[in-house]
Amino acid sequence: MSVLSQLNIIQVKGLTKSVSTFEGDLTILSDINFSVKSGESVAIVGASGSGKSTLLSLLAGLDVASSGDVYLDGESLKALDEEARARIRAEKVGFVFQSFMLVQSLTALENVMLPAELAGEKNAKQQAIELLEKVGLSHRLSHYPSQLSGGEQQRVAIARAFVGTPKILFADEPSANLDSKNGHLIENLLFELNQAQGTTLILVTHDEQLAAKCDRTIHIDGGKLVEIKVSKEMTNVV
Repeated sequence: MSVLSQLNIIQVKGLTKSVSTFEGDLTILSDINFSVKSGESVAIVGASGSGKSTLLSLLAGLDVASSGDVYLDGESLKALDEEARARIRAEKVGFVFQSFMLVQSLTALENVMLPAELAGEKNAKQQAIELLEKVGLSHRLSHYPSQLSGGEQQRVAIARAFVGTPKILFADEPSANLDSKNGHLIENLLFELNQAQGTTLILVTHDEQLAAKCDRTIHIDGGKLVEIKVSKEMTNVV
């Protein structure tokens, strides 16, 4: 492996995703190529239906490409089975989903603790308490998701994503369900983790101001990569 490839925590090569429909094959993504350096922040933007959320799922190994490959921290996702991809996600990845994906039978505290406990971390509870305090939910530790507002559930999901200080954090519209005040709080936490811990941040967003805070913006249109825009001074970005 070259020095350059070691610096690239994500490499995307010829990534294509097609699905079968009654009218024939539908191509969602076509021949996507780019790389992301360790510690970089990247926004994926595009109109609804452009394929950006599908791209995020493929990058994280939650979905399987029709052709091409994603190399996540040097490992080919195409070469791995679902169990091996799940292992990589547990060890290296944090997620923030639009739909929260909280376990309804667990409290806010237990939801945030869960990834750390599965990873065998001994201080899972303390980590979870501190993260819930950071997102302004120290008074909601024992509440279940059904007892929380949509914005509060999103903040629990974000606290859960931060547990264990993942190498890569994937976020799909991380502030979409939040009011302006809490949206800015969460955005600041995302970039704090990115800058202070060197966590690579990949986010899907419609928010141009949020995208502009990232090192680069990848524009997807009609399933194709149409532009990579550098937001800050960088070299060797593609």
